[in-house]
Amino acid sequence: MQMKPLSYVLLLTFLAGSADPACGQPSPPLVLKNGVKLKPGPMDTLLLKDYAPASSLVVPQTPVAKARYPVIDVHTHSWMSEVKTPADVEAWVRRMDQVGVEVSVVQTTATGEEFDRQADLFLKPHPDRFQVYCGLDVTGIEAADYPARAVRELERCYRRGARGVGEITDKGWGLQHSGTNLARARRLHFDDPRLDHFWDKCAELHLPVNAHIADHPSCWQPLGPNQERTPDFQGYNLAGKDVPSYEELLATRDRVLARHPRTRFIFAHLSNQGNDTAALAGVLDKFPNLYLDISGRDYELGRQPRTARRFLVRYQNRVMFGTDMGWEQPMYEGWWRLLETEDEYLPGRVWWRYYGLALPDEVLKRLYRDNARELLNWTKP
Repeated sequence: MQMKPLSYVLLLTFLAGSADPACGQPSPPLVLKNGVKLKPGPMDTLLLKDYAPASSLVVPQTPVAKARYPVIDVHTHSWMSEVKTPADVEAWVRRMDQVGVEVSVVQTTATGEEFDRQADLFLKPHPDRFQVYCGLDVTGIEAADYPARAVRELERCYRRGARGVGEITDKGWGLQHSGTNLARARRLHFDDPRLDHFWDKCAELHLPVNAHIADHPSCWQPLGPNQERTPDFQGYNLAGKDVPSYEELLATRDRVLARHPRTRFIFAHLSNQGNDTAALAGVLDKFPNLYLDISGRDYELGRQPRTARRFLVRYQNRVMFGTDMGWEQPMYEGWWRLLETEDEYLPGRVWWRYYGLALPDEVLKRLYRDNARELLNWTKP
């Protein structure tokens, strides 16, 4: 009688596990997985977070020490780069020269005295190498005078040198986490009418808004064996928290874009929709005032190189380069290698391996510099 494949596997498992010839005792049952006979060993106790396999793959490796064309990095933070003193600023400028970055845009997220401090720190010594963005004042958001106060502070920061607003963030707790202690319905989101005057003033002053909406969609999925990102990211998890869904937050993005067509929004991190470039393309087609930066999403681009390349070629006038990762030399070099070469199986930050996009020169120029030159406010402070 001919046996079905599954029955054959079960029979092998039974026979292999029936007895251990060495001691006459039953041996552990044989487990077949993807054609491999699994056996117990020291790797059974290895934690996922410690798994760092060394590859035997022999493929071309193309080191890229300096970007092929001058770069404007539209998404940096002084706190992430630990830039606190004039000496730190000078060190950052030297690194920028080394790797080919012409200008760094510092998203201070600050208002008041802290914004003034950072504006002086960067703009006094190097007004041509840095732009500084101010934040959004979120104090007393339920007071009747809040909308007017927020606009007055924006105007003051503009006079002190701000040439954009950002990074303005809403992961569900309200803009700049302003609603952490408020009921969900009382939180301040991008599409809140209290901010209509603020967004209109940004358009009037020609100030782009760098906006962080939601977070990587995996943040709304439970932690466990099927969680997409590694345990390094578990601190960002929002599953079961008192926040709107991923889809509800993206809807606030679409509403603010529709309500304020003259305001230019640069949604950071591929608008946290880089996992679904087809859906993101639909949003870009619908809202001409929507722009993107690629900061912090090397892992979205690198793990889908053909799809990402097509997307960046198609929307080459709408996407800008950004890092959001400090200013270490290997970080910059990793970006250049990802965007400029055809290298395969590149080391990645999120355990996933990347594949080079080998972007055409005309796309690199627009991504690295030209789009930022056209979109950002270059009026001297």
